[in-house]
Amino acid sequence: MAAVVSPSPSKFHARNTRSTPLIPAGRDERYVAGKALRRRVARELHGDWTPARNRRDPVELLIQSSEGRIPELIPIRYGRMMISPFIFYRGTANIMALDLAPAPVSGLQAQLWGDAHLMNFGGFATPERRLILDINVDETLPGPWEWDVKRLATSIVFAVCSNGLSAADQREAALACVLSYREHMAEYGDIDMSVLEIWYARLQLSDTLWSFHDKTARGFLKKQIQKAQVPTVREHKFSVVAKSHGDAYVIKDLPPLIFHHPHIDASRVNLEHGSDLYRQSLPAERRMQLDRYRLMDFALKVVGAGSVGTLCAVALLMAAKDDPLFLQIKEAGPSVFGDLSWHEHLR
Repeated sequence: MAAVVSPSPSKFHARNTRSTPLIPAGRDERYVAGKALRRRVARELHGDWTPARNRRDPVELLIQSSEGRIPELIPIRYGRMMISPFIFYRGTANIMALDLAPAPVSGLQAQLWGDAHLMNFGGFATPERRLILDINVDETLPGPWEWDVKRLATSIVFAVCSNGLSAADQREAALACVLSYREHMAEYGDIDMSVLEIWYARLQLSDTLWSFHDKTARGFLKKQIQKAQVPTVREHKFSVVAKSHGDAYVIKDLPPLIFHHPHIDASRVNLEHGSDLYRQSLPAERRMQLDRYRLMDFALKVVGAGSVGTLCAVALLMAAKDDPLFLQIKEAGPSVFGDLSWHEHLR
């Protein structure tokens, strides 16, 4: 979601044609370039949105996005999305993308997340087993940086609304969101932070406690962090989702969220091929760790809202009878930004 202002392309192109490389533009030059773009596309222009005259029916788009999914899971998808506008919005990034396509943009590119929805934030464990606040993302695509920020702010409005709070609370929450974004971008753009320092920046989940002014919410998060740091898959998950079957282990059927499905059997060759490609993508030391496990079973897993009905599987691997590993394999469809020719809007 971070945007970077670059000097004119000719300066970078000159690197390849001169014997002495040019030094990239510094912070002051980037700041001036950003101010020039703001004069061209004022911030106030982002506050207005009017539906296009030829805007497609959202229900039609939703039905179209269900094409190619596992048919019997589509009602689960729609059922989840009917819970609230907040959940509906999560599962309809394609509608948002089409609505944003004609909106004004500054011309700055970012590697777009594409689904900057509040429910796609969470606590995740790093390879070093540290809990960090991070995002759940399937695929990315270059595009206007504004789109991710607008989707995130809008999801916060829906979240506040779904909790029965007032329009004033919704506005306050959205403003707090974009203010935090602005402050962090200013921090990352500071001249004292190097490119690698920004790349390796992490937000420890425990560091977010200070931002909770409500004592009850802060206490709840603190307990969740402590709980996540203690249990292991072997002690708390394995007996719930797997069982012995002869000389092997299989995943238990826990419908409607985890179960064996003919679609999984028909896709087993592709799943095994995808698992092998994943293995090849790992650094050598992690590949060696993975090679200590033996693949036991695949099962279908229903996740999210927009992803329901796509091929999402959980794989069970075993290194020993009391040493399991679960991996999720998820089908990644085309990005919602893929058909928008967004570069045409960078004027």
